[in-house]
Amino acid sequence: MSGPLAGIKVLDLSRILAGPWATQVLADYGAEVIKIERPNAGDDTRHWGPPYHITRSKEELSAYFLSTNRGKQSVAVDISTPEGQAIIKKLSRECDVFIENFKVGGLEPYGLDYNSIKGVNPHIIYCSITGFGQDGPYAQKAGYDAIIQAMGGLMSITGEPDDQLGAGPQKVGVAVSDLMTGMYAVSAILAALYYRVHGGEGQYIDLALMDTQVAWLANQGMNFLVSGESPGRQGTAHPNIVPYQTIEASDGYFMLAVGNDRQFEHFCQVIGRSELIQDDRFRTNRNRVNNRELLISIIQSVTQQKPRAYWLKQLDDVKVPCGPINSIKEVFNDPQVKFRSMLQSIKLSMNETINCVGNPVKFSKTPIEYRKAPPVLAEDTIQVLKGAGYSESTIQDLIKLGVINGYGSENGD
Repeated sequence: MSGPLAGIKVLDLSRILAGPWATQVLADYGAEVIKIERPNAGDDTRHWGPPYHITRSKEELSAYFLSTNRGKQSVAVDISTPEGQAIIKKLSRECDVFIENFKVGGLEPYGLDYNSIKGVNPHIIYCSITGFGQDGPYAQKAGYDAIIQAMGGLMSITGEPDDQLGAGPQKVGVAVSDLMTGMYAVSAILAALYYRVHGGEGQYIDLALMDTQVAWLANQGMNFLVSGESPGRQGTAHPNIVPYQTIEASDGYFMLAVGNDRQFEHFCQVIGRSELIQDDRFRTNRNRVNNRELLISIIQSVTQQKPRAYWLKQLDDVKVPCGPINSIKEVFNDPQVKFRSMLQSIKLSMNETINCVGNPVKFSKTPIEYRKAPPVLAEDTIQVLKGAGYSESTIQDLIKLGVINGYGSENGD
């Protein structure tokens, strides 16, 4: 093991995205992550395809599952059985972190709730991720990313305005409420680990998708709290900065992000409309926001006359922030993305390689190592249980009872 979290052990009973995203980051940072999955089925996202990567031994690994489970060990345990519950408790004794995203109270019947695990390991940091939190009027409701984007206000500010073609609320193209909750979980767990070093105590972390979505409304949330008016949908435009949106050229669109008055001056010079610099309607950002529609119409009457490549080159030369609107294919072919090693190759257990998206963090002393690909279901069950003190005969008995899957065994996956 290497990385800044080398020596930290995480027991991961989470599924789908928010929890697995958090534990993948912890694994990237060097923690040992033991992913507990249902025998013969596994994490739901194993079946969320196509597309699938088909391994040499004919296992199907969905792209969705591959995106969020590298660096982990897969242990297939039926937690509804007393024997399975005993396995989880035994593993918990040696772990620093326990993370789960069952519904509120969902692990209590199995004796795997915080109080039960704390009784086994009082130093454990136990993180529960739910849709709406452990209390409150919505606590028993299931939380899904799209619902949270809607209820948490994100969809009300995403999409074209009502008077534009294609108007209506839009969901973001990836499950951002889940992903941000996963990132908050990482920071909360690291903070709790730091506290434990100094205070010697574990603790419980209650994390909700809805709370997270409200928290990262950021400037849009404060726009409402300051003005009393709910922000609306503005397409690609910025609510507080102009011009800051997609701009139409003769052959399509590019993204423009003028962040201050000096950049606006340079932009006006590039498009040959220097008179706009001293125009009282546009001289300051405040005025540009107030006269947004007029300014954008003037700008696009010019930019529509030349292709995107022309404008991107001219604006880049004078350091006005702009960029192409890349497809995902174009992203992975981008020289900056390649140079920064955001595309990684990692070995699967059957000695074949698969591409994955790299972690964006660059540590100077403890660089991230991509040690282990997302696992085949039950890939590590036998190895992990042997490490926990189970004998070969006991493991085989558990396999025969259906309590565990052992990959590659007679009754394995």
